[in-house]
Amino acid sequence: MINRIVRTMAEAMAGIADGAVVLLGGFGSVGQPQALIDGLIEHGAKDLTVVANNAGSGGEGLAKLLAMGRVRKIVCSYPRSPSATVFEDLYKAGRIELELVPQGTLAERMRAAGAGVQAFFTPTSYGTKLAAGKETREINGRNCVLEYALSGDVALIEAWQGDRWGNLTYRRSGRNFNPVMATAARLTVAQTQHIVELGALDAEAVVTPGIFVDRVIHVPYGDPPL
Repeated sequence: MINRIVRTMAEAMAGIADGAVVLLGGFGSVGQPQALIDGLIEHGAKDLTVVANNAGSGGEGLAKLLAMGRVRKIVCSYPRSPSATVFEDLYKAGRIELELVPQGTLAERMRAAGAGVQAFFTPTSYGTKLAAGKETREINGRNCVLEYALSGDVALIEAWQGDRWGNLTYRRSGRNFNPVMATAARLTVAQTQHIVELGALDAEAVVTPGIFVDRVIHVPYGDPPL
């Protein structure tokens, strides 16, 4: 019987190694798997490369992971915000690496990884510092930059509903990067607000099929089902 539901955070984090590339869902705090980040902190993996939309804010979640010195490199689109003081201090001190990637390119690099596409050309960033050292080509009259697929050792994502097969739905803007990250990692762990019986999800509403999900952990935080 297929059952991807795990009961403890230790089970959810099992096997995440030092040096792993971690794809971290969310747009800012929206759709970010805060419980899984806390679980990763407790798990103790270090020397991580984190791929996320931003570089954390305040002192919790991703910012806490950074402050503890567990992250060697961050790949993101928005490293600076008024509350991203932890990242800024680390970066100024030379204690963390940054790879800055335009948001659409970041999403497409992960989507490409999930689809088995090794690389693609995009006009985004041509003629800027972000294109330095990259292969360029003129395609249909537009200058483009070669970008490589971006995969992860593990994806930590947040969903709205899930079943024991790992099928997932998302709520509104909480969807963001989570679906593409689920396809782009060798191990995908989802925290979900609601666990439903097999067959209860409308097949047309399932955004991430269970084939892309390895572990599901129930993390309710008060909102009732829709």
